[in-house]
Amino acid sequence: MTQVSDIHAVLHAVAVKKGAENNMVRALTRLPEEPFSLALEHALLADKVSEVEGKYFLTAVGHMIVGAEYSRYYGGLRADSKFLDEYEKFEIINIELKSVITSWQMIEVAGALVANDHSDGSYDSEIIDRLGELHDRFESILDGITKFVPRFVFYQEKLLAALESAEDGRIEWVSDAKIESYHTVWFEMHEDLLRIVGRERPE
Repeated sequence: MTQVSDIHAVLHAVAVKKGAENNMVRALTRLPEEPFSLALEHALLADKVSEVEGKYFLTAVGHMIVGAEYSRYYGGLRADSKFLDEYEKFEIINIELKSVITSWQMIEVAGALVANDHSDGSYDSEIIDRLGELHDRFESILDGITKFVPRFVFYQEKLLAALESAEDGRIEWVSDAKIESYHTVWFEMHEDLLRIVGRERPE
C-alpha cells in the first residue's frame, strides 16, 4: 500500500464516519494530533470538508477528490491476491454477521417475526454468545487485513470493546446506531474495505 497523505487520511475518515466529531475522525486516521489538525484545517479551508455543529461531512468537492485518490493509494492492494483473499473471507463472515444482527433485532412470536423488545434475557444472551463466537472466528481475518492496512487496529479495538460491553450486560453495545456499537463499527469497517478495494456495497 502506498503511504497516504494526511489530507487523504482525513477525507477518507470523514467519508467512512459520516457526521462524526473531531476525536472520532482522528481516531480512525491514527494520525498524531498536530498533523491531523493541520490536515483537517486545510480540508475545511479548501471546502473539501464541512462542519455542522461540531460534526464533519465531505462536501461534493471532497467526495470527488477522495474518490479519485483511491486507485493511486490502494492500487497495489487491489492487485494483491493475499489481501484480496482476506477481503473475500471478510465478505463471507459478513453474511453471518447480518444473520446474527437480524436475529438480535427480530424475534419469532406465534410464527411471525416481530421487533425484539429485549424482554427475554435468555434469548438475548444466546445471540450475544453467537456474536462472540463469530468474533473469535473473525479475529484472524482482521489480523490479516491489519497487516496490510495497519490503521485497521482501530476496528480491532472498537469491536472488542463493544463485544465486551455487550457480554457485560450492556446490550445497547450490540447494535445501537447512536454509539460505536459492534454493528455500527462493523458497518463502518465494511465501508472502509469497500472503498479500499473499489467495490460497491451490495444491496
